[in-house]
Amino acid sequence: MANAVVYTLIATAFFIIMVFSPSRQHGRDHRGLNRRLGFEFRITNFDPLVSKLERLADNRGQEDPINSKTSFNFENSSFVDDVDDAYEYFSEGKLNTTLRLYILFPLIDKAPTDEVVSFKELEAWFEHQAHRGLNYTTQKEMASRDKDVDGAIAFNEYLPQFFKEDIEKNGMGHGEAGWWKEQFDNADINQSGSLSFDEFKDFLHPEDSGNEKIQKWLLREKIKRMDNDGDGKLNFEEFLDHAYDIYKNYADFESRGADVPTAEEKFAELDVNKDKYASYELKNKFFFQIMHDNFPVE
Repeated sequence: MANAVVYTLIATAFFIIMVFSPSRQHGRDHRGLNRRLGFEFRITNFDPLVSKLERLADNRGQEDPINSKTSFNFENSSFVDDVDDAYEYFSEGKLNTTLRLYILFPLIDKAPTDEVVSFKELEAWFEHQAHRGLNYTTQKEMASRDKDVDGAIAFNEYLPQFFKEDIEKNGMGHGEAGWWKEQFDNADINQSGSLSFDEFKDFLHPEDSGNEKIQKWLLREKIKRMDNDGDGKLNFEEFLDHAYDIYKNYADFESRGADVPTAEEKFAELDVNKDKYASYELKNKFFFQIMHDNFPVE
């Protein structure tokens, strides 16, 4: 009986997560810098079955059945037919979320298997689903861009609009050939002139990359958008206008609202050289948070 209660409570909590965390949200833009790379950011699905159905619709060039604004009946479509064992989770064209949660719970409850899902277990589950999503989008992009089918992406395959003269001009403004080439070269770890699958994934999804060059580039791009006077530094006003709220959101969550430094206190901590500018570097947790924040700062 106790186990049933635990499962019911957890299922209810997960149902809330699923309902309020669709893979495509309307309203505020969550795509962050991915928008600047021309690649749409999508929030990770909780349920891999939902991801399969979305990808199937995407591959067929059809409307997304999960997020469509129009009525979509799974029973009258071929989507469910093509996903193994999917029919048993649908009733009258609607996903049986309670049944899905009962199926997913033991898959998440792994470390340890104690009939309770911890934050770490839930985090690991979302990370796993996110990696699968990144691999899917990378594979899809590679298949459409790899014109010579050599398993790698050359610069002119991904960005054929740029000619040799454009690259030689090395324009570093956002969207110019030099701007793109710098990020391409950052991702090209072995300097082969083309990107392997993993390198291409880093290029498409810089916020998820462990490549230090890409991380530095991403941080610089984020800081550039906060740097109102264009001097390459963050003074207190710029910090207050653009960066402090991002930090405060993280700090409030981690400390549950207790003892969060004021903007003045945090800036003083970051002003290592006491020159009235924030010294930013990757190893500082604050700038790591800034780099991975998905909200645009404009």
